[in-house]
Amino acid sequence: MAEIKKTSLTKKDISKKINLKTGLSNLYAKQITDDFINILKSLIRNKEINIKNFASFKTIDKKERTGRNPKNKKIYNIDARKSLSFVASKKLRSKIKNI
Repeated sequence: MAEIKKTSLTKKDISKKINLKTGLSNLYAKQITDDFINILKSLIRNKEINIKNFASFKTIDKKERTGRNPKNKKIYNIDARKSLSFVASKKLRSKIKNI
């Protein structure tokens, strides 16, 4: 079976792609990337955001629960936390499917 190589996309990568596509300076592309991510963060804090033809993001409040380490069978308490849910749009799913 072929091994799948995982790659991470950084803000620097996004800025570089903006720079190459638009011809804007690296500094200006970095500022656009930072502003966009800050806008997303502030909107997601307000519970839910839908980006048409891309995805939906939603914060989920997870309750405190008991967990168990399957290796040594020890029981642990998992604290309550917030989690982020990402659901791709139908259009994005169909584009990925056709790759």
